[in-house]
Amino acid sequence: MLFNELRRHGKLAAKRHPMYEKNKIGKYIMYASFIFWGAYFIFIGIGLAKAISTEVPNMEAYHILNSGLIFALALDFVIRFPFQKTPTQEVKPYLLLPVKRSRILDFLLLRHGLSSFNLIWLFLFVPFAALTVFPFYGISGVLTYSIGIWLLMVFNGYWYLLCRTLINEHIWWVLLPIVIYSGIAIAIFIPKTGFISDFFMNLGEGYIEGNLLAYLGTLAATVLIWCINRKVMTGLIYNEINKVEDTKVKTVSEYRFLERYGEVGEYMCLELKMLLRNKRCKASLRSVAMLVIIFSIILSFSSTYDHMKSFVLVYSFLGFGMVILIQLMGFEGNYIDGLMTRKESIKSLLTAKYYIYSLAEIIPLILLIPAFVMGKASLLGAVALIFLTTGPVYCILFQLAVYNHKTVPLNESITGKQSMNTGMQMLISFGLFIVPTTLYGTLPMLLGQTWAYIVILIIGLGFTLTSPMWINNVYVRFMQRRYENMEGFRDSK
Repeated sequence: MLFNELRRHGKLAAKRHPMYEKNKIGKYIMYASFIFWGAYFIFIGIGLAKAISTEVPNMEAYHILNSGLIFALALDFVIRFPFQKTPTQEVKPYLLLPVKRSRILDFLLLRHGLSSFNLIWLFLFVPFAALTVFPFYGISGVLTYSIGIWLLMVFNGYWYLLCRTLINEHIWWVLLPIVIYSGIAIAIFIPKTGFISDFFMNLGEGYIEGNLLAYLGTLAATVLIWCINRKVMTGLIYNEINKVEDTKVKTVSEYRFLERYGEVGEYMCLELKMLLRNKRCKASLRSVAMLVIIFSIILSFSSTYDHMKSFVLVYSFLGFGMVILIQLMGFEGNYIDGLMTRKESIKSLLTAKYYIYSLAEIIPLILLIPAFVMGKASLLGAVALIFLTTGPVYCILFQLAVYNHKTVPLNESITGKQSMNTGMQMLISFGLFIVPTTLYGTLPMLLGQTWAYIVILIIGLGFTLTSPMWINNVYVRFMQRRYENMEGFRDSK
């Protein structure tokens, strides 16, 4: 009963949100993306069934796929970082009511477990099972197998949630998934027995046969990871509600070397402090950095992402700026009234942001050094991507400063309001990945690699060198809408 009531409250809060009317196009984009990826996974599932049956005729195709379930779980874990946010639930409104915090936390975890993200893999496994399992076990085998796969993805979702929550609190928790997956990799590739693949092969067959022990084992593991999540989040919710802060004295960075740049230098200092001191900003940057490191290692020492090289490189350079700039001025909404008291302070702020995020492109360049050394990536191509990012990509992202008027919390990660990105933000995010990836992947086939990178470099330099002009244009248009934007920032605090 309480869960239904909390769900109803969430829907009402979404409808009353200032961005609700402007977010309808975002929903359509989300639905279209879900349909696209669903169709793509169906195609992969059918292709896998036919390919495995042809290449390995002496074994059943579902045995081969089941033995590699651990790789699907690992891929699912990595994919969730850029595409699935940690769940949030407003807690403060219920503190005066006779409702236990633990019940609200249970609702948050239940909502995460029932997320549609856990269903996306069924678009691959159900068609595969229909072609390979159905001839032997009928519709019941396909159904029980699908339920088992869904339970595995729910477990994997809670495992991701635990790691993401801990990493958001402290970067050193990134060692937890690294150690776990390194141990699994050692167990797979070093021993000759292959007990990991045998375990998942037997688990998958147990799902197909409707073996109660296979389901109970998966449920027990899911309940265990649920309880661990519950324990961790209980402490975090207490800290966020009561604003418990670390009182330990730390070294305060003043960034005095930026003082020589005047007002722009002051805002560069403010931006660095915002990024490195506030939980939400730090968590976003950590996630991108971790993904770039993983991509760099896999790209350098494996052929797994060779067919996705364009996407990996584009994501590496776009990610650091896009993760913050897509909500440009949203964080400043917390103190927008103070910013508006000084003449042309917004222009200096925008200029400072541009310099900071342009300089930040050095970070992925350093992280991708192994890929350059191993010959998997071109240094000229990387430089071209840097200027493509600081030029046309940032030019488009900075236009959002004119239209964003939703305040984004600086620290609340669990007890804050549910995020509602606008349709414009979703459309721009999607386009800024697709267009550069397509350009970076197809131009070398048309012009040759060197000339293609030179063309991209020239385009990027053109926008980068004219950045003062389009930043001034953004500032003028922002000031024309300043009262409407300030009202939106205040309403969404």
